Amino acid sequence: MDTKFKEFVRNPWFITIILVVIAINVVGGLIGRCSRAKYSRQIVYNIGSDNRWQKLLLVLSQIEQNYVDTINYKEISEKTLPLLLQSLDPHSVYLPPKELEQAEESLQGNFSGIGIEFNVPQDTAVVINVIAGGPSEKVGIIGGDRIIKVEDRVVAGVNFNQDSLIRLLRGPTGSKVNVEVKRNGEVAPIHFTIKRDIIPVKSLDASFMVTPTLGYIKLAKFSRTSHSEFLESVKELKQKGMKSLLFDLRGNPGGYMDQAFLIANEFLEKDDLIVYMQGTHRPREEYKAHGNGVCKDIKLFVAIDENSASSSEILAGAIQDNDRGTLVGRRSYGKGLVQEPIYFSDSSGIRLTVARFYTPSGRCIQKPYSLDYNYDILSRYSHGEMQNVDSIPKNDSLAFKTIKKNRTVYGGGGIIPDVFIPIDTTGVSQFLIESNRKSLQLKFTSEFADIHRSSLSSIKTVNEFERFISTQNLKAQYLKYAESQGVKCSEKDWQESGDILILQLKGLIGRYSPLDMDAYYLYILQIDNLLKKVKELNR
Repeated sequence: MDTKFKEFVRNPWFITIILVVIAINVVGGLIGRCSRAKYSRQIVYNIGSDNRWQKLLLVLSQIEQNYVDTINYKEISEKTLPLLLQSLDPHSVYLPPKELEQAEESLQGNFSGIGIEFNVPQDTAVVINVIAGGPSEKVGIIGGDRIIKVEDRVVAGVNFNQDSLIRLLRGPTGSKVNVEVKRNGEVAPIHFTIKRDIIPVKSLDASFMVTPTLGYIKLAKFSRTSHSEFLESVKELKQKGMKSLLFDLRGNPGGYMDQAFLIANEFLEKDDLIVYMQGTHRPREEYKAHGNGVCKDIKLFVAIDENSASSSEILAGAIQDNDRGTLVGRRSYGKGLVQEPIYFSDSSGIRLTVARFYTPSGRCIQKPYSLDYNYDILSRYSHGEMQNVDSIPKNDSLAFKTIKKNRTVYGGGGIIPDVFIPIDTTGVSQFLIESNRKSLQLKFTSEFADIHRSSLSSIKTVNEFERFISTQNLKAQYLKYAESQGVKCSEKDWQESGDILILQLKGLIGRYSPLDMDAYYLYILQIDNLLKKVKELNR
């Protein structure tokens, strides 16, 4: 064994474990060859009773010294490392350089790009919004522009992958990218040279008043800027008369734990326990509220569902166990593992599980590992949990008590809400199913926005939007469009689903106005049975 390799395997134990695993694929072939060959000698190596990694190190050593071919360490490592981490638990992962960069970028709260939001309704990227003050606005790109070429690559009408298009548009700050767009009303394509810059990424989707006293905040993920975005929204809503808040964490997959801690702190009293974490190699570490929050006088409702995970569950568990607010919705995902980032010099890294999260009452958020772990949500559907509160598993041996009111809450994986809200299947006709399957609502509203771009861009308030949309016969226009796409609607189907579709269309069209996502949620929430229940509870 050469000196360089000896130094390599003497690195900290974690690196050693990762390096050792590269032997697995190679050894399979080695053993297969040995079973068919005749050897003139046999060597038996002694392995102590407390061998831990001794056998793996021994295999690695033998491969290094004796394997017949040159070993491609990099290729084998890249193939094997994901399997190694996967064998530990469902959330320990290896991230190659590009994936690590994307994962970090999605949570940092900014990236370097050209500053547009786009959709791909029919194989062509259509600009929905241009970020104010961003690089694209400065050169004159507007909503409705269709991106047809980036540098020398045609990206329209060729089934160009959306993620690949994002990678083409993003790049180092200060670098330039050439973009050609097709603009409605213009015959020839328009060419732009755009200088990339840092683009802020919002984690908060919407913030507005749904009644004179009930505010609504929708948080899509916990990024580096979530707490500051939240405080800014709370300040504005308080000025509008907010006394109660529906904090919507449905579909929020988590993110930075410290942001969940900071937001929870805004509602809790001094020394209220928010969460604690503990692992075999990590002693119990508690996180308590500072007591200086700005929302302690706000009546709170927190919405969760089966796709609320990690940091969302930390915040929801803290609110529930401290009897600070009412949780509404369905049982959360059940992801309560602490991943510690470890970075390597080749720009790759891992997220290694080092501890588990526990709510203040002592509940472990993490659901059990199982053979069907990745299909758990589908199992919930099949077992009726999405429709019936009695189908939610509750184990009496995992019953805990809330801190201040001594209410019973259950562990075993995920957070069970105080008020169950089933999935609403009313109004679902075959026409609505076909419209959703073919994304007709998205395609129609994209074309509608092209035609009415100037009118939509001048809208500043919901009342202005309503006045504009009332002049449009959305029903007639949409039914005609749907039929052109091969989807016909019976009178019975429209009676069943018409109200839902009109609200969906209004919300999607509103996204093309300066109202953006606020308009979308303002209309979508009108068919949300959870909001209806919260209004009842808030009386």
